[in-house]
Amino acid sequence: MKNKYLINIITCIIFIGCSYDNYVQPESILSGKVTYKNEPVSVRSNGTQLELWQDGYALRAKIPVYIAQDGSYSAILSDGNYKIVRLSGAPWENQTDTISVTVKGNTALDIPVIPYFIVKNVTFQKTNNEITTKFVIEKISQTANLNLARLYLGKTLFTDQNNNATIVTLNASSITIGQEVTIKATIPKSLESADYLFARVGVQAKGVGELYYSVPQKIHLK
Repeated sequence: MKNKYLINIITCIIFIGCSYDNYVQPESILSGKVTYKNEPVSVRSNGTQLELWQDGYALRAKIPVYIAQDGSYSAILSDGNYKIVRLSGAPWENQTDTISVTVKGNTALDIPVIPYFIVKNVTFQKTNNEITTKFVIEKISQTANLNLARLYLGKTLFTDQNNNATIVTLNASSITIGQEVTIKATIPKSLESADYLFARVGVQAKGVGELYYSVPQKIHLK
C-alpha cells in the first residue's frame, strides 16, 4: 500500500513539473489606439476600459485593459483569438458588438468609436494671471445632449478631472454647439511660482461619467 501511495506522489510531481515546464508565458503585445475618423480620442488616463475575452477556453475570464490619456492601449497576451468589448460609461456611444482579433506576435489594432461630442480649434493664451481657452464643440452623436465643458489647469501632463490644480466649468445653457466657446481661469496660487503649467479642455454629455478631452498643452508662465 505504501508503494502505491509513493508511486502516486511521484506521478503527481512529474505531472506538475511537466505542466510547469510546458507553460508558455504571455509574450505577445496587442496594442493600438481608440480612434474617431482615424484620429486618437483623448480621455482621462485609466478612466476608460476595454475588455478582452479569449476564445477557445472553457473557463473564460475578462482581461481589463485601461486606455491611456492619448487614446492608446496595450496588453501582454498569449497568442490566440480574442474578442474586444468597448465598455459603457466612456465619452462615446455604447457599442454592443465585439471586435475579433487574432494575436500572433506583436499585433496592432485601432478601435473605432463614435464620440458624443468632440472639441476642435482649441487654443490657450496666458494674460497676466489668467489662462483663456477658446474652442468649438461639435456634436457627433445625434442622440446625445451636452452637459458641460471644463477648463483644467494642472502641474503635470496628466491633467484631467482627477488630477488638476483648478477647474472652471461652463454649463450647457451657456454654450452654443458649433460656435466658439471661451473659458477663463485664474492661475491658482499653487502654480504661481511654477515655470509652466498644463491646460486641457473637457466636454461631457449628459448621463455619461467620462469626458472627451483635448490634448494637454504646456503653457510657460515665465
